[in-house]
Amino acid sequence: MSLTHFILIYDHAQQKLVETLDFGSRGTAAAATYGELEQKYREQKGIEIVLVGADSLETIRSTHAHYFSESAADPFETLVGA
Repeated sequence: MSLTHFILIYDHAQQKLVETLDFGSRGTAAAATYGELEQKYREQKGIEIVLVGADSLETIRSTHAHYFSESAADPFETLVGA
């Protein structure tokens, strides 16, 4: 099984995933882009950049379902009781 690298860009204010980037097996490129995106969005509160790896995007949708949810509720607020 080969590892596929993805970057997820999630906007907590909009409560939605705004972008998904697929890097395939290019982990070094994914890590470099992750660093660039962290710098780009560092002043924007509520933007979360996540670098994940799995065998497929379907697996990421399962293991990180809260990023793909259509629900209006913020899953992190639910977890911490805010």
